Amino acid sequence: MTAPADDVTLTFGGTATTLLRLGPFTLLTDPNFLHRGQRAHLGYGLRSKRLTDPALVPALLPELDAVLLSHMHGDHWDRVATRSLPKETPVVTTPEAAGCLAKRGFTQTSDLRPWQTHEIGAGDDVLRITSVPGVHGPGPLARLLPEVMGSVLELVRGGQVTWRGYVTGDTLYRPALGEVLQRCGPLDVLVPHLGGTKVFGVTVTMDAGQGADLVELVEPPVTVPVHYDDYPVFRDPLGNFVAEVAARRLPGEVRVVGRGQTVSLRA
Repeated sequence: MTAPADDVTLTFGGTATTLLRLGPFTLLTDPNFLHRGQRAHLGYGLRSKRLTDPALVPALLPELDAVLLSHMHGDHWDRVATRSLPKETPVVTTPEAAGCLAKRGFTQTSDLRPWQTHEIGAGDDVLRITSVPGVHGPGPLARLLPEVMGSVLELVRGGQVTWRGYVTGDTLYRPALGEVLQRCGPLDVLVPHLGGTKVFGVTVTMDAGQGADLVELVEPPVTVPVHYDDYPVFRDPLGNFVAEVAARRLPGEVRVVGRGQTVSLRA
């Protein structure tokens, strides 16, 4: 998979909010526009106060081809997103989240079940989005949390896949995530949601060890971590993940990107 080094980039907005420029396509992921001190609603009466300010804000967004939403939680789609994003914005998400957005007036939702795909075209180029299963909590707790999906994104140019990335969504590590490689092929980049998020004392997103397990499993040339320090429920600092990957001497490069900064998604 070869193409210009700068044709696929990620701009980090905080939490799991990123602006992905993939060839001619522009995606916004998990829009969290709340400011420091504002509270995100996480369900069952649980709220968490944001510790940081967003580096991406609605008024300064470019034209979007779609929003990619991993699940419906207040730190991934907040009240500012509902109020500020145009209701005709295409949103690719889970069936559960698509239903929620329809009730809020959004008219262009595409709901994907595991391993279903959605394609966006621009001339001879295609962006293929494949839904990947996620596990947002252990055992019975998973049934109390929103349905979640990861996404494999493939840039297809001239009929050939020129880049492939995996955005995990809020999931715990499971060996079954290796099915991504079997179904979709080798990755150019992994974007894991980390933070070791704890809800009522239970871990519901990958911590450093689980994130390193996933890197070891799918062997990406580049890993760009997100979702790690914006809320008090994120308990495991990013530095722990970086240290764990280094201690295991895992292949590939971890690229840490600051809020508002842009990083290439090619090796």
